[in-house]
Amino acid sequence: MTPPTARTWAKRGHTPVIRVRARSQRRFSVAALACYKQGERSRLIYLPKRHVDHKRGGRRSFTGTDYRDLLIAAHQQLGAPIVLVWDNLNVHKDRRLREFIDTHDWITCYFLPAYAPDFNPVEGIWSLLRRSSQVNTAFTDPDHLISTLRHGLRHIQYRSNLINGCLAETGLTMTTPRQQSQ
Repeated sequence: MTPPTARTWAKRGHTPVIRVRARSQRRFSVAALACYKQGERSRLIYLPKRHVDHKRGGRRSFTGTDYRDLLIAAHQQLGAPIVLVWDNLNVHKDRRLREFIDTHDWITCYFLPAYAPDFNPVEGIWSLLRRSSQVNTAFTDPDHLISTLRHGLRHIQYRSNLINGCLAETGLTMTTPRQQSQ
């Protein structure tokens, strides 16, 4: 990931240049869920993963089992059923992952329209992450990158107002149907 640039400085008449090395041989993925539960603070549940063997034909992104593990962890942390609103990433529609979702009654899954990043609150999370912890940073090694990612995600995770902003920016309502009293 090329580091985003915010503000920088240089002597008058000299254009500032940020040098970064070319493509890294290492690969990282991060999956996240922006969670809302009526009457509680919003939460961010994330899972970073380092792909060590992607050069030898290994996987370069999350698998269905990685997403399954993230959903199980989210269910345990939230202690409630999950209504999942996902984009149309091919792994999200994987047959084995769909079977897992269909066999567990605590998950209800909806898919966003084909290309609708405006409706995905996690896109706002990635934007916050890039503009805060990663700005003007040239990472020295993979450990520096992953520790910066974790620190930035933790910063967002403990500030529910940031997560609320990302959820509200989608324009989707954050209300759940109330149970009828008898």
